[in-house]
Amino acid sequence: MRYRKNKQGEEISQLGYGCMRFTKKGTSIDFDKAEKELLRAIELGVNYLDTAYIYPGSEDCLGRILKKNQIREQVNIATKLPQYLMKSRAQIEKTFREELSRLQTDYIDYYLMHMFTDYAEWEHLQTLGIEDWIEGKKREGSIRHAGFSYHGDTEMFLKLLDAYDWDFCQIQYNYLDEHSQAGRRGLEAAYAKGIPVIIMEPLRGGKLVSLPEKAKRLLRESSRGYSPAELGLRWLWDQPGVTCILSGMNSLEMVEENARIADSAEVGDFTEEDLALVEQVKNIFREKEKVSCTACRYCMPCPKGVDIPGNFYYYNLMYMENKGSARRGFAQVMGLRAEPGFASQCVGCGKCEKHCPQHLPIREKLKEADRQLRPLPYKIGIEVARRVAIKKK
Repeated sequence: MRYRKNKQGEEISQLGYGCMRFTKKGTSIDFDKAEKELLRAIELGVNYLDTAYIYPGSEDCLGRILKKNQIREQVNIATKLPQYLMKSRAQIEKTFREELSRLQTDYIDYYLMHMFTDYAEWEHLQTLGIEDWIEGKKREGSIRHAGFSYHGDTEMFLKLLDAYDWDFCQIQYNYLDEHSQAGRRGLEAAYAKGIPVIIMEPLRGGKLVSLPEKAKRLLRESSRGYSPAELGLRWLWDQPGVTCILSGMNSLEMVEENARIADSAEVGDFTEEDLALVEQVKNIFREKEKVSCTACRYCMPCPKGVDIPGNFYYYNLMYMENKGSARRGFAQVMGLRAEPGFASQCVGCGKCEKHCPQHLPIREKLKEADRQLRPLPYKIGIEVARRVAIKKK
């Protein structure tokens, strides 16, 4: 495993473990599976573990794994304050104490203000005394480094960088999102200020792994022999402003592959051929994709039960693979649930759009998706299948 430095010169593994995507078993996290995968990642050198207050069960599961195996001191825990829910300093304190309890620790290595989209959110926290609160936690040792995660535009990101003496920040960044959100401009601005940058959605919610067949063929024909994941990760690690890349690893195979890549990737590895290959793949995506959804699930839960990321996944799949297989997959996976999550359940309340980091016109796109995924014959077929399947359960 290769490591990069934070502001204090401490080493962070350039591959981090994103705990948002721990595998579920029913409605809860599969503890045994998560434990095996996380322990293997740590054995391979990963020392940065990312979770958040709002990831269901994630902080608790991570805390139990670290406590059970007595390895808290071997790793850095990063978790997040849901700043958008905070109404008082007392609430901030209560939330933080709850996180410490869940994680079974008395300090957080990297503490983030979660999901800034606008400078006004920082101003609101300032009125609650957040700066004094952070400094107090640092003095007592319960927070070691303070930062923020971000999903707004570049200009607002640059303003936030100058708003406080941040120890680090976290942005969505990958070769498809090179110039959206904080983007390359934001990454390089943070690097110029000496602020470490943690990368989320490096493979765009798996989309840069499940490439269109045309793109996969390009990779196979390339002399480099990169897998789709390797191309995306190496593109990031080639940039000096990237400190750590988070991966929501939920299989041992994924852990092994990502650690293998992280063990050799470094700044300056990418060739002109590699850069040209990335541009070719980007052009293929632009031809195919209908909705730029990363499946981050910030739009969920929908008050009417719409599975927003699920609908968009199969809608995109229609154009990235083929319509028939995508519709059949949609009918099987979405249509046969007890609570189906169809886009037609949307009542247009707009709650999802307020929380979408990509600022997608979700309501409009759901209508498009439903029309494409459930033309009349499929609607009838799904309804018949539902009556039979649900009756059997």
